Amino acid sequence: MEKVWLASYPAHIPAEIHPEDYPSLAVLLEESFAKYADKTAYISMGRSITYRELDRLSRDFAAGLQSLGVARGSRVALMMPNLLQYPVCLFGLLRAGCVAVNCNPLYTPHELRHQLEDSGAETIVVVENFATTVQQALPGTSVRNVIVTRMGDLLGFPKGALVDFVVKRVKKLTPEWSIPQALHLRDVLTRGRRGNFRRVDIDPQDLAFLQYTGGTTGLAKGAMLSHRNIVSNVLQARAWIASAVRDTQELVVTALPLYHIFALTANCLLFVVTGNTNLLIVNARDIPNLVKELGRHPFTIITGVNTLFNALLNNADFRRLDFSRLRLTLGGGMAVQASVAQRWEQATGMPLIQAYGLTETSPGAAVNPLDQKHFNGAIGLPISSTEIAIRDDAGHDLPLGEVGEICIRGPQVMQGYWHQPDETANVLGDDGFLRTGDLGYMDPQGYVFLVDRKKDMILVSGFNVYPNEVEDAVSQHPGVQEVAAIGVPDEHSGEVVKIIVVRKDPNLTAEALIAHCHALLTNYKVPRKVEFRDELPHTNVGKVLRRALKES
Repeated sequence: MEKVWLASYPAHIPAEIHPEDYPSLAVLLEESFAKYADKTAYISMGRSITYRELDRLSRDFAAGLQSLGVARGSRVALMMPNLLQYPVCLFGLLRAGCVAVNCNPLYTPHELRHQLEDSGAETIVVVENFATTVQQALPGTSVRNVIVTRMGDLLGFPKGALVDFVVKRVKKLTPEWSIPQALHLRDVLTRGRRGNFRRVDIDPQDLAFLQYTGGTTGLAKGAMLSHRNIVSNVLQARAWIASAVRDTQELVVTALPLYHIFALTANCLLFVVTGNTNLLIVNARDIPNLVKELGRHPFTIITGVNTLFNALLNNADFRRLDFSRLRLTLGGGMAVQASVAQRWEQATGMPLIQAYGLTETSPGAAVNPLDQKHFNGAIGLPISSTEIAIRDDAGHDLPLGEVGEICIRGPQVMQGYWHQPDETANVLGDDGFLRTGDLGYMDPQGYVFLVDRKKDMILVSGFNVYPNEVEDAVSQHPGVQEVAAIGVPDEHSGEVVKIIVVRKDPNLTAEALIAHCHALLTNYKVPRKVEFRDELPHTNVGKVLRRALKES
């Protein structure tokens, strides 16, 4: 394979990284704790903690786990939003040699039970607000340690007490629960502080995460991500941002949930390695409060998904913020629409840099150069030590410019799916390439362009229609707030395109939208059916659930 993308690399980016320099995430993290001890690591609800505090608290949690008999390799589930407790518990369990199992706090008991049963987790840390879900999910699982924390823990007095009072008495978000064996996080930290942390010999191939996929094709699968996988991706990302991101000088907006692989690596881990500060946003769906928080902090970097950027741009107060310090906007997790990228650049004066990855690749696989002046539509160049091939259904490499399945090989590619060898064999070839299920092409300069998910493709009279292209065209109409395109059965053409639209302009009609699309799309791609809704279903990070729309 000719690595044509290397000729497009900015001068500072190496062709290869060296994950062997760090045998585990624990070594990588502890280096940062020592190097940046007096710098602020995280800010949450007005409270900040330094790297020194993060070192102490995560060590206390690691020792606390050990005092409970939690051993190396044990799976520890984390079920909480973006609170200070998350990095404390995550880094602590990693230092104890345990495996993190990230759980969406909004899971139903059924969804949580599947993840606990499948992973064999013996310990779970949960915010009290969601303890009733854990209570209902526990029967039949291997969980023997339930550690409960309150929203205000780690915020100090009186801030923490006030937050807990508001959550429980004013917002009434804390239902009654009863888990007899439950421990409080504060008590576990105290036990750890009074005991001794026993360092654990962690092998690079040891699992660091069982990171569950979204389950869009059925029950969620646990991607086995080793310490080497994650260390590799952190080092790949660090090499990529080296010329644009200043160590210890950046304030990074972390609005996406840390339990999702994008924010986990791109925010929680990467910017700890560079000694920067993460501003944790507890609930990014509350756009007015998010904008108020942004107004209080001179942020320099923000990561997000297309729906988050779109929602911010639709908020007048956001558009009035001071963006003079903004240095980098990174979009991933789903395709960034050109119309959103253009509006972002107009509002902030900075381009929206698109990146690409998957849970199975830890997640980064391709990123655009950070000195890009304008949005180019590409998902980027393959990052250091990474190969991307475009292949047909038979697994043959396709020429540059032809659309096929995006396949990825590199040190960040997962070991496989937990206890699912057949599913692993379906996506991981003998040559080490991961079949992503995404369709795209590579241009002569090595830039990769995402076309769509293979399974979402619409077949109209034998012609391929990609929902992303339709959605991008529809979103350019000023009366559209959000849109999803799906295929629906048709007796004449097999399928036709249907769009489900959330209106910004309540007077917008289906006829106006179809006329708009005729000006931008070939006839067979133009939607034949239009449905208006008040909202669209989303994943935990804001990606539109096309599958749910097809089933509704």
